[in-house]
Amino acid sequence: MLTPVAYGLAILLNLLLVFIGARFLFTPRAAAAAAGVPARTGGDPAYLTIKGLRDGGYGLVGLALLAFAGPHAEAWFMLVVALLPFGDTVVVLRNGGPKAVAFGVHFATAVVILLSAVLLFLV
Repeated sequence: MLTPVAYGLAILLNLLLVFIGARFLFTPRAAAAAAGVPARTGGDPAYLTIKGLRDGGYGLVGLALLAFAGPHAEAWFMLVVALLPFGDTVVVLRNGGPKAVAFGVHFATAVVILLSAVLLFLV
């Protein structure tokens, strides 16, 4: 019973990272605004592209680990990946972004990723 939940949550989270990455690549300004720190008008779009590549790449690596290395490797990966939304929480708060986005999106995401890691360790 635990195995399908652990794998399902890990797959869902990794696909979400791929989606977020694609959103930053194709609609970077809207994605940045939704993330809690809108991009500056006339700012360097390269940073938004880097964010898209980072998030999408992490999602693809997570899917590959789950498929080819197994749940424990994915669990360790998730522990590391959880640092990113914790960091995003701090970035949003330090730049005057909405607390609702900082905690309701980024912090909550980090907690769900940690939950996923725990479930994968138990498989």
